[in-house]
Amino acid sequence: MNTIELLLHPVRLRIVHAMSGGRALTTFQLRARMPDVSKATMYRQISLLVDGGILEVEGEQKVGGTVERRYRLRGPSTVISADAAASASLEDYRRAFATAMTALLGEFNAYLDRDHADPTADAVGFRQHSLWLNPNERDELISEMRKAIVPQLKNEPAPGRRQHLLSPILFPIEDLPPQTPEK
Repeated sequence: MNTIELLLHPVRLRIVHAMSGGRALTTFQLRARMPDVSKATMYRQISLLVDGGILEVEGEQKVGGTVERRYRLRGPSTVISADAAASASLEDYRRAFATAMTALLGEFNAYLDRDHADPTADAVGFRQHSLWLNPNERDELISEMRKAIVPQLKNEPAPGRRQHLLSPILFPIEDLPPQTPEK
């Protein structure tokens, strides 16, 4: 399975989210974070991510009569290349968007299901804005968003930091109006 196929699954995408920032987590820790995912499904998806080179075993320890493994991301293997994205079909984009939304919904429900969930205190937001942009304005907006987001991607887990999921989504919602010929 290639990187795109591996990441186009909501549970596998949520596992990748959980592992970001250099984290190493056990299956038990991942299940605690995603209680809506069955044990069998979690093990199966981790196995696929390991076999596909997305995750690697960082270490093992004996717990009771079993061996517990800690997994971590294998660096750049979790990124879909610009060439792969450019060669994706419309159906690939449809499937990728559905996967992203399913993973987002799963993460949001897991958040709300926590005993201490407080959307107001946690500044939870999901606003949608309808923007009128020409191609240059759109590109400038994307560039400015990247300038704000990319430095934060380097943050690692540390005391006082909580992991947040930010999902910028941008797509045109109508066609360009027909051009009237100039006289």
